[in-house]
Amino acid sequence: MGIKLLDAPTNRRDDPRAKTYIIDFLPPNSVIRRRVEIRNTSDEAKSVDVYAGAADIQDAKFIVGADRTPNELSTWVSFDRTHFDVPARSTTTVLATITVPAQATGGEQYAAIWAQVAAPPSGPGMVRMVNRVGVRIYLSVGPGGEPRSDFEIENLTPARTADGRPEVLAQVHNTGGRAVDVSGSLTLSDGPGGLRAGPFQVSAGKTIEPGGRAQVSVLLDQKLPVGPWKAELSLASGLINRTATAVITFPSSPGVGEPVVPQSPYFTGVLVGLLAVACTALGWIGIRSWRRRRADLRTEW
Repeated sequence: MGIKLLDAPTNRRDDPRAKTYIIDFLPPNSVIRRRVEIRNTSDEAKSVDVYAGAADIQDAKFIVGADRTPNELSTWVSFDRTHFDVPARSTTTVLATITVPAQATGGEQYAAIWAQVAAPPSGPGMVRMVNRVGVRIYLSVGPGGEPRSDFEIENLTPARTADGRPEVLAQVHNTGGRAVDVSGSLTLSDGPGGLRAGPFQVSAGKTIEPGGRAQVSVLLDQKLPVGPWKAELSLASGLINRTATAVITFPSSPGVGEPVVPQSPYFTGVLVGLLAVACTALGWIGIRSWRRRRADLRTEW
C-alpha cells in the first residue's frame, strides 16, 4: 500500500513539509479538509480501513500510537468513508475533515491518518498480519497568529566511532513554537593540503518539539585525515534553512572531542561590513591625499 497527501494550504505552497504532512494553524471552532490518495501496488484487490490515531514527539522522533489509540486531535478527524476496496494496481481518494472544537486545548498537537490492510489469520492461533501506511498531522491551535518556526545549531562536536569512522555531532535547538523536521548535509574544506570532502548526508532526520533539543549526526569516510577541517553543516526544515561553520579536528581514536561553537553569522556579517567601511574610508583618504599632493606639486611648479 501507499499513501499520499494531495492538498496543502495556499500559504504553504512552497513548503516541502506541507506537501508530505498535514501542517496547519487553526483557531478553535474551525474546519479544514484534505484529500488523501491511497494506492494499491499489489496484483490483487485490497480491503482498506482508514482512521486517525494518536501520535507524539519523543526523543526527537515522531512516535505513533499502537493500533487505533486515540488522542484529542485524532478525535477531531473524520472521513467521507472509512472502509472500501481498492482494485489491484489502482488508487482511490479519501476526504479527511478536521473539526477543531470551540473548547480545544491550545498548542501544537500530533496525530496520523492511517490506511490499513489486514490479512486474516492463516490458521487457528496464528498471528494476523497488518500493514498500514500513514500521513502525519502537525496541528497548532490557538487565537491570533501562528507561532513562529525556527531552530539553531548550537555546536559541532568532532567524534570517532568504535569502528574508526570520523563523525560530526551537532546539537540543534528548536527555538520556535512549532515542531521541526531537520535534515541536511555536511561539507568539509580547508583540510590538510587543501583537501575538500562531501557533502555527507545527515544520518537520520530528527523531529524536535517546540523548545526541545536533539543531536544530529553525520558519518564520514574512514580514510579522512584528522584535520583540522572547516566544517559547514547545513540543515533545513521546510522553508527554514540554517548553516553552522566551525573548525574541527577529529580524535585519532574512538571517542568524542570538545564541542565547538559555530562562527556567528551576525558577527561575520558585522566583520565584513566593518571591513568594507574601512576599505572605503582608506580609499577615500588615499584619493584625498593624492589630490592634495597634486595641488602641492602645482604650487611648487
